[in-house]
Amino acid sequence: MLYIGNHTSSSKGYEAMAKQMIKNGGNTFAFFTRNPRGGKAKDIDPADVEKFRILIREQGFGKLVAHAPYTLNACAAKENLRVFAKETMAEDLNRMELIPGNYYNFHPGSHVGQGTQIGIEKIADVLNTVLTNEQSTTVLLETMAGKGSEVGGTFEEIKEILDLVEKKDKMGVCLDTCHVWDGGYDIADHLDEVLEEFDRVIGLKRLKAIHLNDSQNEMGSHKDRHARIGEGKIGLKALARVVCHPALEGIPFILETPNDDDGWTAEIALLKDQYAAGLEKRNL
Repeated sequence: MLYIGNHTSSSKGYEAMAKQMIKNGGNTFAFFTRNPRGGKAKDIDPADVEKFRILIREQGFGKLVAHAPYTLNACAAKENLRVFAKETMAEDLNRMELIPGNYYNFHPGSHVGQGTQIGIEKIADVLNTVLTNEQSTTVLLETMAGKGSEVGGTFEEIKEILDLVEKKDKMGVCLDTCHVWDGGYDIADHLDEVLEEFDRVIGLKRLKAIHLNDSQNEMGSHKDRHARIGEGKIGLKALARVVCHPALEGIPFILETPNDDDGWTAEIALLKDQYAAGLEKRNL
């Protein structure tokens, strides 16, 4: 089963997001829990949430991928920024229980000169503060491109964070195709080997979601510039192999390409066709 959708705006509420995704041809989606630049989260209407839950159940949606604001930096040097990260994540995870059993994705953060190891320890500390036994949401560390002082630009750095988290059953990973490509992982010509490396270092059981993006840059550029599917350096054939890979069956694929709804509708249809063709070839 292919679960695919795009990153959409949460400003109109949950039911509106689901209806837009159905119109786009998707059966999953991602959304920011609040303004991506931070600030107070919008009040949630319980009636809207109930209509939403009924709709996605009827439509057979896959897991949803909420996204923390970009301003959340769990390994910031300034204590007030780390307090913001803890408070924001705790509040977001509490709100996520209105749509239980889904995913909450965040960028590990930037160590801003403190060093990668200190950054890793601070990220784990935030997670150990906010994760609870009762939560049904799985928190996902996103693979990064390794630009500047970003933490999470290698599988090893992601693993080091996971190793320090106490409630490991509440954790997973979201792999961003643009990020890992820009980070130096050749998913175009060596996808099997990259997934084998991920499995060896982190474990494929931890891979819960894919951000499916092409890249404007050459492999290893460490720049993080997303491109539309088939218009970048990774290419359509390579991204189709990602969608069709049997090891990734059943996990949500989220488009974060620079597009509008018409563009995402076209990309979703294209990738559905690629998946169907790949499935047919696999079954021959």
